[in-house]
Amino acid sequence: MDRESNRPLLASPFLPIAVLPPEPTSPPAYWVLEMKLLPRTVFANTATSVARTISLLSPGRLRPFQRLTRVVSCGAQSILCGLLAALVSIPSVLAEETYQESPGQEGNGDWVVGPEYAIDPDLTDLGNPKGKSFEFSLRLADSKIFDGQDATLDPKKKVRDERRVWVYVPAAYQDGTPAPLLVTLDGPSRLDLVRHALDNLTISQDPQRKLPAFIAIAVQNGGDDSKGSQRGLEYDTMSDRFARLINEEVLPAVLSQPDIKAAYPNIAFTDNPWGKAVMGCSSGGAAALTMGWFRPDLFRRLITYSGTFVDQQDDDAAEEAEYPLGAWEYHSSLKLIENSETKPLRIFTHVSEHDNRARDPEETYHNWVMANRRTAAALKSKGYNYRFVFSQSTKHCDKQVFELTLADTLVWMWRGYHAD
Repeated sequence: MDRESNRPLLASPFLPIAVLPPEPTSPPAYWVLEMKLLPRTVFANTATSVARTISLLSPGRLRPFQRLTRVVSCGAQSILCGLLAALVSIPSVLAEETYQESPGQEGNGDWVVGPEYAIDPDLTDLGNPKGKSFEFSLRLADSKIFDGQDATLDPKKKVRDERRVWVYVPAAYQDGTPAPLLVTLDGPSRLDLVRHALDNLTISQDPQRKLPAFIAIAVQNGGDDSKGSQRGLEYDTMSDRFARLINEEVLPAVLSQPDIKAAYPNIAFTDNPWGKAVMGCSSGGAAALTMGWFRPDLFRRLITYSGTFVDQQDDDAAEEAEYPLGAWEYHSSLKLIENSETKPLRIFTHVSEHDNRARDPEETYHNWVMANRRTAAALKSKGYNYRFVFSQSTKHCDKQVFELTLADTLVWMWRGYHAD
């Protein structure tokens, strides 16, 4: 609790940066740098600069904290410090100092596929060694981020009691290695294709068509759809909230599952944000972009199919004040992408020729084809490593588009990645 404001520290919009003193003490003491509240547009850069400065002044002594939830003590004296909201975390700052990759430009730009479609053989069972699959559930009521009680929810729309999670660990993964990962949204709808891609392409002898042994994690949404739903709240809200759910609750739950730990006692995820990808379709696609946009310190490889870059954010969401048209603002007259500093992201987008409301005028803010074309154009104008696929003679989240393109999409998305 903050004595001056009488508010819990968890609600405070500041980031703690704790540095060990020059000589270790027992019990451990911390020097805490207190930072004042800054506008949203500048605090990420400030936190990054401060972290780099501290890492230079105290090499090897930096200890990052994602969020401060209790008083940090120094001997018998309590130190209460403010928090600067973590849009960028210190681990990613340190990773950037040492990690570099050179993906090149191959596969970038705008592409057209169709009108004929066939499944890519790399997305089928070719008889290669299989990994292990796991499943568990998380109770929404136990979540500190999405507990199913938000005021924006329509009581007529059902909220799940539990969120199911499916995990696939490929045969190529070596226990104890910090693994890259791919989070897929809306549950396991395309997990079968991802599994086949991992089985076939992690052992590929072609360096230009090879995947790292990432762990695939399929996460179920909170229930129902559209405005007023738990799914809509999670996926269509312009904030870092869903990224935090995945990072702070889902990923730790994966690592602590007894059956997973029994099979892989030393399982671990990489701390490198370039080793963390997200994939989704429709509002799940919007969520994938939003996770990386608001938390590039956590997720940097983003795959969106039929992305809902339209006005689907709840009309009474607090984020309406800054983003009144929801994900439409990525490419609207606000031009969020074009008017923001280029972020360290690699982005795949797709839209179908006959996607949702393809003939709607702009003033509806609900034309998926227009939204995705304009999003791709904005990414191009800012110099992003992006790939945009337009699929002929197809509809929203069309299965045959995934079957034709997903292997190529994954290969392109992970191009240049290497272990830390």
